[in-house]
Amino acid sequence: MGKTLRNKKSRRRTTIFIAGGVMSGVGKGVATASLGALLKARGLRVTAVKIDPYLNVDPGTMNPTEHGEVFVTKDGLETDQDLGNYERFLDEDLGRENSITSGLVFQTIINRERSMGYGGKTVEWVPDVPLEIIGRIKAAAEAADADVTLVEIGGTVGEYQNLLYLEACRMMRLEHPGDVLVALVSYLPVPGNVGEMKTKPTQYAVRSLNSAGLQPDLIICRSSVPIDAPRKRKLSVSCNVAPEDVIACPDVESIYAVPMMLEQEGAANEVVKKLKFKKTKADGEQWRSLVHRIKASTKPLKIGVVGKYFSTGDFTLTDAYLSVLEAIKHSCWHEHRRPEIVWLNSEDFEKNPAKVAPTLKALDGIIVPGGFGSRGVQGKLLAIKYAREHKMPYLGLCYGMQMALIEIARDVLGWKDANTTEINPETSHPVIHLMDEQQKKMEDRNYGGTMRLGDYPCVLKRGSKARELYDAEIVQERHRHRYEANPQYRKDLESTGVVFSGMSPDDKLAEIMELKNHPFFMASQFHPELTSRPFRPNPLFLGFIKAAAKRKK
Repeated sequence: MGKTLRNKKSRRRTTIFIAGGVMSGVGKGVATASLGALLKARGLRVTAVKIDPYLNVDPGTMNPTEHGEVFVTKDGLETDQDLGNYERFLDEDLGRENSITSGLVFQTIINRERSMGYGGKTVEWVPDVPLEIIGRIKAAAEAADADVTLVEIGGTVGEYQNLLYLEACRMMRLEHPGDVLVALVSYLPVPGNVGEMKTKPTQYAVRSLNSAGLQPDLIICRSSVPIDAPRKRKLSVSCNVAPEDVIACPDVESIYAVPMMLEQEGAANEVVKKLKFKKTKADGEQWRSLVHRIKASTKPLKIGVVGKYFSTGDFTLTDAYLSVLEAIKHSCWHEHRRPEIVWLNSEDFEKNPAKVAPTLKALDGIIVPGGFGSRGVQGKLLAIKYAREHKMPYLGLCYGMQMALIEIARDVLGWKDANTTEINPETSHPVIHLMDEQQKKMEDRNYGGTMRLGDYPCVLKRGSKARELYDAEIVQERHRHRYEANPQYRKDLESTGVVFSGMSPDDKLAEIMELKNHPFFMASQFHPELTSRPFRPNPLFLGFIKAAAKRKK
């Protein structure tokens, strides 16, 4: 990455708003993160903010199959999965100031009004809501001491949910002329029965942006194929932008190829020129090396992810496990392996247990990720039992650790009713139980933002696999859970070969478990996928992938 340079004489703050056109889900988050990575590679200090128009204060209570993954920041905020991409691409830890939702904005305004924070004045949609948004964007920039703050606006232009955020952009542009840019990430379809790339939907998106008082400085064109010169000219003329400000961003095999693709298109150079920063050469060697490593990783490694947040109508949603997916890739590429991820719905195993052995036998390793509730649990337990008995590399994440302990309690200790009190409060062997600090919160139905969230220290046991992988005595990892391994059953579980190799500093909370006499059977109460980066895979994932590769040999 580029060395961070700072102008000692001036703390100038600049902002780039990134809006979406035509349809959602075309990669605004990756485009935002990639542009940020390129600017950082030029020595600029960069941070990124995600704006979500929904009225939830945060996504913590939202259904994963509807919203996708909940990413947890170091300081314990449950936020949108795009912050995960920002962290992975910028190689920076972000915080709660980097996430804005309509619910959070409105809650703050109402609370301020109720406490006379507006001095008795009438509180109005405009300007008070945009001013609150602007204040939060500036606070994020100050917290990061950023030269450039990238602000991604969720959804697409033309949706009324976004109007107040576009108004905030307009007001900031008026207040700081020359320091605020607008980029539109839009989709250019190539209808199969037409065979020609169509620019008209993007033209309409620009018109919608114009109607909010904004003119894009850049149009990043997402499409299945690169945009050609005639289409660039058409967008230039119709949308009032220079041809060099129409940036091609076609589909690529890996999202980590996007930074170099935008670099070839000159996107970051245009931003630097428009914001009048000193032009410097980008240090993109890490990104070039990563793309080369990805292409050179041709030996396949087949990893099964046994979860339940896949189905959405007739389609499979993998966004619920986005960070798990990326962490697998990071470690595979580090070992020069091509990841082949097999999505396994645990409910299918419940309906047909005979499928477990032939399905899992074809894999090189199994991961059971986080989750909540009773649906699909029996299928996960069957997969874990197979991995334990057949010496297959296993990595459990949060709920995956709890399920592993339950499986061992049932099938090794013989406690057939062993369970988590989340599923069966009346079990006679509550191997997993509610954390003491969570009891009152659950009684009061205080669910939002009240789990054990964010970074907590973990002390690693000498001589353990965990200590070997991390090569440290104490590590910090991110949590998101209410239930924990019941210390009452620790000695019983240890008698089966379980090693609690990671513990909280007070020795009360089991953070990592592993099995003796197994090539690789490890699980963590925390979420190691949240801290994995393309240039620095998380040690637990890296150890798992190495074990899977060894098994394949």
